[in-house]
Amino acid sequence: MKVWVDKPKCTGCAHCHDVCPVAVFEMKDSNAPDVNSDVAPAEQQWKGQEDPSVYAKWKDVQDGHNHFKEKSVAVNGEACILCQACLIECEGECIHIVDDNNTQYDSIYK
Repeated sequence: MKVWVDKPKCTGCAHCHDVCPVAVFEMKDSNAPDVNSDVAPAEQQWKGQEDPSVYAKWKDVQDGHNHFKEKSVAVNGEACILCQACLIECEGECIHIVDDNNTQYDSIYK
């Protein structure tokens, strides 16, 4: 499996980290040197700017999460069992998984 996070769309909610049964995701500070250490394509790597539509939607939400302080990084994508829990829970709709048959799955917030 290939798993990556579209960093500009990641709200830092940590839902993916919390629900993943095989520890695919780690939360990293936006300024961490390894924040782009998953297999995200260049256009989906963190370059210091949030996706404007995602930021507008989540910037004022008070739900106990530290939105936009951290980014999720798929550090253990090969462990993914395609349970899709992260795809359902992802607020920013920023998680992508490609299975061994080259089928791509994208997050859609519930």
